[in-house]
Amino acid sequence: MNPTVLQLAADLAAGRTTSRKLTEAALARIEDPKGEGKRAFIKVYKTQALAGADASDTLRKAGIVPSPLAGLPVSIKNLCDVAGETTLAGSKALDDAPPAKQDAPVVARLRAAGAVLVGSTNMSEFAFSGVGANPHYGTPGNPADRMRVPGGSSSGAAVSVGDQMAVVALGTDTGGSVRIPSAVCGLVGFKPTARRVPLEGLVPLSFSLDSVGPLANSVECCAIVDAVFAGEPIAVPKAAPLSGLRFGIPRQFVMDELDPVVAKAFERACKALAAKGAKIEQIDLLQLNELSAINAKGGFAASEAYAWHRKLIARRGNVYDPFVHPRIMRGKEMTAADYVDLLHARADLQKRVSAMTQNYDAVIMPTCAITAPTLDEVSTPEGFTAKNLLLLRNTAVGNFLDRCAISLPCHATGELPVGFTLMGEVMADKRLLAMARSVAPVVASH
Repeated sequence: MNPTVLQLAADLAAGRTTSRKLTEAALARIEDPKGEGKRAFIKVYKTQALAGADASDTLRKAGIVPSPLAGLPVSIKNLCDVAGETTLAGSKALDDAPPAKQDAPVVARLRAAGAVLVGSTNMSEFAFSGVGANPHYGTPGNPADRMRVPGGSSSGAAVSVGDQMAVVALGTDTGGSVRIPSAVCGLVGFKPTARRVPLEGLVPLSFSLDSVGPLANSVECCAIVDAVFAGEPIAVPKAAPLSGLRFGIPRQFVMDELDPVVAKAFERACKALAAKGAKIEQIDLLQLNELSAINAKGGFAASEAYAWHRKLIARRGNVYDPFVHPRIMRGKEMTAADYVDLLHARADLQKRVSAMTQNYDAVIMPTCAITAPTLDEVSTPEGFTAKNLLLLRNTAVGNFLDRCAISLPCHATGELPVGFTLMGEVMADKRLLAMARSVAPVVASH
């Protein structure tokens, strides 16, 4: 098991290690030619990270420890503004853009919490895919099997944590981009209710759906980082007793076409929870079957991405990822009336689904319908499209409904990683994290 924020914070407090040692170890893994560092990171902040680590050790000696993240190596996704740097968003099309004038608020908050930023991680170009492949900077191999994709779009983020190049990672989630790589790489990934965390200074995919969340080794790590991102007092919610909690599994949409490995792991996790007193019921959520029709013209991601990208595409479209470019261009076909229809359909669906789920503590489902595809399986446009749809299908529900959701590992040793999702109500983030603290150890099938 990789060490958690609280374990390392305790080691630092007791003098068993230093920020310098932890940062040097993380940088050594990034620089290891046999490792995934050159594909997991687009930029490495070696000089700044070592200086930051030394500063953190000096401050600690003076009794100044701003948060449990103080002195710990953290990675940020390559779509975040960092003062003085050009923000690339996993693309070559922005390489001539002017450098950022200031850090994105989430980056500034990490710095203020004392985190040591080791680098900026690789991602699906412009965050527009759940696969995590990148033709410009390489595709980092999945920690569980290097011949498989790491999931996306926060691909490098997941590999940085899985391979101990960072203790936690900043990811973004528009249709599952934190939860998918967390699920297929065996990590915990938390998508907050979007409005809780500022999006300024981040290259957008869809301003209606984007959210910022952590990829980490535990629920507690996610709770700490989420509080930092949201600018809230840092507190890990007390674990909610499992006995008597009501969880609903939608019969429709999210349980279709499951890979046998996923189906087995999810069923085993549900049985384990029921044995601890959780009440698990199958529920009819026929409304979810409407999602495909509602988003048939490309949804918010295509329309809002096209609005942001159209001038850049006119100038630099020839250097876009050929698997990403056509997905953005679908937004060109959407009319203003289509977009207004979409806004109304989303608000209506949110209302109707909430009416069905309000009597449950959380909705549960497999995070992804499939395990991580092999690099070969996503090498053709057809293979890429099919696997991308299956990776994104379940997670995208949470973004469209504007809910908070967390993915927890539920695979046994020797199995490919599988994620177990708890989806909470809008703005019920703290409650969801409290439940996840109790659920995580029960579904983790060692």
